Amino acid sequence: MAKAAASRPSASAKGYDRAWQRTRAAYLMANPYCGCEECARFPELLRPRATEVDHKDGLGPLGPRGHDWSNLVGMTKSHHSRKTAREQPGGWNDREPR
Repeated sequence: MAKAAASRPSASAKGYDRAWQRTRAAYLMANPYCGCEECARFPELLRPRATEVDHKDGLGPLGPRGHDWSNLVGMTKSHHSRKTAREQPGGWNDREPR
């Protein structure tokens, strides 16, 4: 295992635990279509299905609004990855609160 990977906190330690999985599942059930800026221009039924949930504030589930639905957006994997790469160019370990 690479040194950086060995020092990286687990997903659970970053708040992606059972509570988050429940929030994520409920949110995707209620909001099944991608809500990224690009897709939001189209009627819901013309959007691709959301498979991931993004935190608008970028702080993840441990942030002060980590489970607040007004802070969440359902997205496709590719749209979520693109947004993350654009907003967090150093990757997940390089995040700073906004």
